[in-house]
Amino acid sequence: MKKKHIKLLKCLLLFLLAALPGAGRLYAQHYVSDAKIVYKLELPPEQLQLDAMLEGSTLTQYMRGHLSRIDMNLNVVHYTYLINSREQSLVTLIDNHVDKYLIRSGKEEYEKELKQYAGIHFKDQEGTKELVGHTCRKAIGTTADGKTFEVYYAPGLIPENKHYNRRFVNLKGIPLEFEIITRTGAKMKVTATSLDLHPVPVTMFEVPVSGYKVISKEELQRMGN
Repeated sequence: MKKKHIKLLKCLLLFLLAALPGAGRLYAQHYVSDAKIVYKLELPPEQLQLDAMLEGSTLTQYMRGHLSRIDMNLNVVHYTYLINSREQSLVTLIDNHVDKYLIRSGKEEYEKELKQYAGIHFKDQEGTKELVGHTCRKAIGTTADGKTFEVYYAPGLIPENKHYNRRFVNLKGIPLEFEIITRTGAKMKVTATSLDLHPVPVTMFEVPVSGYKVISKEELQRMGN
């Protein structure tokens, strides 16, 4: 009986030792309230051939609680998206170095776009990648119409606000590299170059009260943008 007990204890010890790394990964998860992530954009070659000025474009993601902001600097034009998930509102700022426009989207349009992005499903794949000091897991995102794109996300970084970037509402962590499918079907690669988890000033999410011409989404479309 004594030998059987010793054998049982050894098996139990081996099980606990095997389980510890998994438990460590669970406790390593960090719920992120504030963050600033800077990404570099690698545009499709055909787009760079048309406009070399787009080279060196960046995307910066800010988050603070229920507030988030995305700055997309394409050099020739700068887009800013101010998202308030509590009020379910979105403000778009466009600066083409000549004119500045402000577009407000209400709750109805917010919910419509959220429903669209909620249709994206992610499936984990084999493979990992080190990005800005974090081990990222590979996943494939599939849109409602069957298009696919690649993502590397940090499972140890969990956003407190799942709607900080509605494109990734179903992803199990913060993406540090991903693809954006353009209107032509080409894919733009977005890779994090820096990650800062310090508090972000609330002023970064304020909607400007002057300096922009307020227009509707329909007016923008008529302009050809």
